[in-house]
Amino acid sequence: MRRALIVLVLLAALAGGAFWALTAPRPLEAAVLPAEAGDPTRGEALFWAGGCAGCHAAPGAEGDAKRLLAGGVAIRTEFGTFHAPNISPDPEHGIGKWSTLDFVNAMKKGLAPDGSHLYPAFPYTSYQRMTVSDLVDLDAFLKTLPADATPSRPHDLAFPYSFRRGLGLWKLLYLDGETFTPDPAKSDAVNRGAYLVEGPGHCGECHTPRTVLGGLDRAHAFAGAPNPDGPGTIPNITSGKGGIADWTAEDIAAALETGFTPDFDSLGGSMAEVQRNMAHLTPDDRLAIGLYLKQLPPQDTAP
Repeated sequence: MRRALIVLVLLAALAGGAFWALTAPRPLEAAVLPAEAGDPTRGEALFWAGGCAGCHAAPGAEGDAKRLLAGGVAIRTEFGTFHAPNISPDPEHGIGKWSTLDFVNAMKKGLAPDGSHLYPAFPYTSYQRMTVSDLVDLDAFLKTLPADATPSRPHDLAFPYSFRRGLGLWKLLYLDGETFTPDPAKSDAVNRGAYLVEGPGHCGECHTPRTVLGGLDRAHAFAGAPNPDGPGTIPNITSGKGGIADWTAEDIAAALETGFTPDFDSLGGSMAEVQRNMAHLTPDDRLAIGLYLKQLPPQDTAP
């Protein structure tokens, strides 16, 4: 009996050690940063492409209020409710004390400065595709925004989801840390659209269904998904059944600029906020998004 107990204790210790090793944070080192300082002008374009204000500004914010990133929306999921935090330059309640490397690690590795795992309600599974130089530019722009001392609201999560260390296992399945690589067989415009959609625009985070573990079901990429805001669904944005086969790339670009669909309906729900952000992009970038979406493999609308 005593021997069996010792074996069980040793096995538990080995399992605990393996868990701790597998879930350890793996941050990027400072060597990845470019020598040049970030360009806040370029960073502003990425701010709009990424829809930062859509989550981190107060719900319904307009005009300059969209630049006050003091914490915003509640994201309700089957795992609990996540609250978008304060990412203003406030040194205590925002990210004012973060270094540029801290910011890059949050965006590409889903890590806080102290090494703890960030929850993927913050869509770093898409932001990881962004180049480090773009992230440095975005960080430079965020530092120009007004600071606000509003404390971030804590997430409302039950155990085991409240145990952040376990996210290290989730990341082994859904976070590869790879930066977007252009497809040499595609045009520059399509590759630009792919980068915007797959990276800063994080379109798949809403338009792709999820697995039981909350990761993106990439086998049904962009085929639509349940609406996290309530009843209904997020639409299929491929040219498959139930999607946007009758839209042209120019139709998509126009909808992102004006908010109106080809049949003169208006984009609603959370997409209305996305559209207002995308309206800040250049016409070429909006068309690039349309060109990329139109060449995606057609998918029937996900069940």
